[in-house]
Amino acid sequence: MSAEKMIRKIWDEDPNGRNTPLLALLRLLSLPHGGMVAARNRLYDGGLLKPQKLPRPVVSVGNLTVGGTGKTPTVIFMAHLLKDHGYHSAVLSRGYGGSANAPVNVVSDGNRIRMGWREAGDEPILIAQALPRIPVLTGSRRLLTGRAAIETFGADILILDDGFQHRSLFRDIDILLLDAARPFGNGFLLPRGPLREPPDALRRADILLRTGNAENGEPLREAASLPSFRAIHKPQGLVAGGTQRIETVAALRGQKVFAFAGIGSPEAFRRSLTELRAEVVGFRIFPDHHPYDLSDIESLRRLAAKSGAARIVTTEKDGIRLVDSPDFLAELFLLRIGMEITPTEPFAELIFSRIAY
Repeated sequence: MSAEKMIRKIWDEDPNGRNTPLLALLRLLSLPHGGMVAARNRLYDGGLLKPQKLPRPVVSVGNLTVGGTGKTPTVIFMAHLLKDHGYHSAVLSRGYGGSANAPVNVVSDGNRIRMGWREAGDEPILIAQALPRIPVLTGSRRLLTGRAAIETFGADILILDDGFQHRSLFRDIDILLLDAARPFGNGFLLPRGPLREPPDALRRADILLRTGNAENGEPLREAASLPSFRAIHKPQGLVAGGTQRIETVAALRGQKVFAFAGIGSPEAFRRSLTELRAEVVGFRIFPDHHPYDLSDIESLRRLAAKSGAARIVTTEKDGIRLVDSPDFLAELFLLRIGMEITPTEPFAELIFSRIAY
């Protein structure tokens, strides 16, 4: 079992259950992380550090936990919503996992994608592919990438991908995503748990989106007065990896499927396949952002053949990291997932009331 799989298994366990030396060590390692987060937040909350402001509205999409809540499809949803209302947005991402380290990296200028996934990171490429005519930039300082988006591309509104903890830049709206069933994971900070910040950081949010299984969700006392909406992951199509031809998801019904994923929430992907009535006869999990190599591909082919599957299915994000293996990519089908926010009209009205300058 890889270190990441072991950590995620620990995060999924009952926090009041067994205690082991490893759990004690992870909890001890959480203390310096929590201390640094608390100190930084006190500096901003007390006004000793001040966020810098761009001359255009900024909408941040983020979360409190590590991975898997649906930030990327929400960023894409927001870009479409703003475009439909006449805005010319740009997306600002940190570019996690990408090798490009310039202060400003133009992943897409809105006309063409100018970087590969190894330079930009898989998520910025996925966003750029989904958003033609919308620039996508990466860089560790969003103030700089925001200025570039405004000055170079004429952006009149900026979307921060994974921006909740990026407090150095002022934002007009902070949209926070939480899993409805386990909003705070096991309740512990990294690395003992998946929390980037304590739950009381919710007070900084302007809008709460609850994702995942709402039937298991309970009201959050920490967010009693916060406008709250449902964010539902919706399968939108099945993309042939080789030709990019799109089938309806109904094509999976009753089919034997071997699936694999290297994303933040692979079990959510498995559930999506099951809900589409696919028969999942094999499933392989890789770490988030995993760069597939030849041994991975050979292993997946063997497992798929042994399972008797009619199709091999993965996510669009995984497909980004397989473009260097076109023969294998041509054997795959990529499940396209979008985000639906309900109720839609009140959500849109709230957004536009906050960004009207």
